[in-house]
Amino acid sequence: MSSLEQKEGWIWMNGEFVEWHDARIHILTHTLHYGSGVFEGERAYNGRIFKMTEHHQRLHESAAMLDFTLPYNVDELNEAAMELLKRNNLQNAYLRPVAWHGAESLGVASGKNKVHVAIAAWEWGSYFAGNTGLKLMWSDWMRPAPNMSPVRAKANGQYITGTLSKNKAERMGFHDALMLDYRGYVAECTGANIFMARNGILYTPIADCFLNGITRKTVIELACNHNITVEERHILPDEIPSMDEIFVTGSAAEVQPVTLIAEHEFPIGPVTTKMQEEYHKLVTGGING
Repeated sequence: MSSLEQKEGWIWMNGEFVEWHDARIHILTHTLHYGSGVFEGERAYNGRIFKMTEHHQRLHESAAMLDFTLPYNVDELNEAAMELLKRNNLQNAYLRPVAWHGAESLGVASGKNKVHVAIAAWEWGSYFAGNTGLKLMWSDWMRPAPNMSPVRAKANGQYITGTLSKNKAERMGFHDALMLDYRGYVAECTGANIFMARNGILYTPIADCFLNGITRKTVIELACNHNITVEERHILPDEIPSMDEIFVTGSAAEVQPVTLIAEHEFPIGPVTTKMQEEYHKLVTGGING
């Protein structure tokens, strides 16, 4: 596995295109120490960034939730992202916009620190490459209450429990971990939302204490457009075994079937297959490959 540091190409950073190896920050950067940054994960298909404007709007919204303002508007971010694809000669790629606080001062407060923004793009296949069905374990960690953390922001510091959970899952032979929320309801995986189908009805947890993913919202819309009933509600973990099929969604994960949660097995059913097909058609514009 090659390091991301070893890649070649261009990164857009603070309004300029810099060579990949020159995109550096100082060791005393505030966000490195306190997690005070925000980011997005985007995919380009056939040279088109799926829901690019929506992603960049959310980057601004996440920054506002963390009490800072980005120095580039949505149109400027859109232009930079598209030019970055061209400069790196990419058609199908993953993009990572990120905003962070610099090294002007080091302390809990970030108000005196400059806000930096960058976008990187590289060729990256499936987040769960080579897997026909994901195997999940239960996480030891829970998603916090909305008054305990800025849960609706896609913020760097929000992901530490996800990292801990996924690390353990991989050590235990699973692909990922399924997390509960602070009340004990099913929440999401470490970086993907979850859907469950039973008797042709699609269920998904209410996104009131975790990120309401762009792919999640897209899949709900697709399901409704194809006359699949979607119910957003609180789901208890003991309901899981009664589900007919399960899948997860995310910009990186796309739509991935789940075939095991702890000791309970699930087939890749017709609802999952339909959502995979329709999502693929949507993001690629109907172009295969």
